[in-house]
Amino acid sequence: MPAVKELVTVELKSTSGVYTPGLIKWAINGYRFKRDRKAMVRLFMDGYNLTKRAADDLLSEKIPHDIDGDSVVFEYEAGKWRRSPPPTT
Repeated sequence: MPAVKELVTVELKSTSGVYTPGLIKWAINGYRFKRDRKAMVRLFMDGYNLTKRAADDLLSEKIPHDIDGDSVVFEYEAGKWRRSPPPTT
């Protein structure tokens, strides 16, 4: 019997300078172009601390997302969506 994956709800919130629902629409469109894909993924990795896999899955629409007010919300495998914080020196 395969292991059941625990899912968590991830919320990508807007800030005063970035409206996340608009950004996700723009980035999904940009992701369709192979030459722009790396930049779109990097934007979500750096801006929202997503793993490469989570950013790819979100922008390729492999996983569904919802717009909730000023946030983008989706479910993802627990422990697999957020990058580890950089080490402090």
